[in-house]
Amino acid sequence: MALLLDETDVARCLDMASLIPLMRETLSRFSRGETAQPVRTSMRIKPANGFYGVMPAHVPGPADDPGAFGLKSVCFFPGNDALGLPTHLATVLLLDPRNGNLIGLMDGRLITEMRTAAVSAVSVDLLARRGTSALAILGSGVQARSHLAAVNLVRPLNHVRVWSRRPERALQFVHEMHQSVRCPVSAVATPADAVKGADIVVTATSATDPVLFAPDLAPGMHLAVVGSSSAKMRELDGAAVARCRVWVDSRDAARVEAGDLLIAEKEGHIGAGHVIGELGDVANDVSGRQSDDEITMFKSLGMAVEDVATAQLVVERARRLGIGRDLTV
Repeated sequence: MALLLDETDVARCLDMASLIPLMRETLSRFSRGETAQPVRTSMRIKPANGFYGVMPAHVPGPADDPGAFGLKSVCFFPGNDALGLPTHLATVLLLDPRNGNLIGLMDGRLITEMRTAAVSAVSVDLLARRGTSALAILGSGVQARSHLAAVNLVRPLNHVRVWSRRPERALQFVHEMHQSVRCPVSAVATPADAVKGADIVVTATSATDPVLFAPDLAPGMHLAVVGSSSAKMRELDGAAVARCRVWVDSRDAARVEAGDLLIAEKEGHIGAGHVIGELGDVANDVSGRQSDDEITMFKSLGMAVEDVATAQLVVERARRLGIGRDLTV
């Protein structure tokens, strides 16, 4: 029997402390060429000014373990925010790599939220300076919340500043996060105010035009840039990207989808070789940060290998916990 799991079920089966090392290992294996994953297929959904993507992948297991195989179906509808709905909606299908049978069908919104933040936490652990403790977050949605939880696991924080285009959302974020972290959390008026004095910067906005600029950056920062996954969207201006040593999750995907990089290159701020490598390369002991003064940047696009590895963990835990419903297909 296949398992049908809603978001509440998924939430019972996932925790950030387990997900961060799983994502590190998955990134490492991806960059060693041990996984199979095409670049995301996407299309525009004009009535909603949205995007739809299909993301299949196979992550083989050790020895006789066939591993994790499946796909994520994901929608990005920016207008959902005004309707009180999530802007990102997803479904993950987990399949048996030996015969294609359906193993699990589950809500993928929370999987996307948590694995994205877990991957950013891996980037912080691998590329941010040791002893960093001040975090700036641009954006106040679900990714902002999840990133705060994830980053706090790899770098104990002593202060967090958040900026949002909607000040009331930033204040709500502050109120909610005060109950879950043991450090001051404050809302600020501008992105520049947020990043001033920050060691780690997370950009998790839905911006199509830059919200962070070169003069806002300071030596020693680490940036996790996660908000855009389209060639026409960006959160950083080209001059800011030029100041950073840049890693990506997937070189192939970055050449197609990383608007922060593609637009900077088109404008002449960077060259085609500006990306140093994949985050998985650093996990595989390839050199990362080289000095305390350099500015490091991880451009996240999100990968199907992350989704299917997470979905496999969810199904394994769901079966142990006896949750979910049997799905006859």
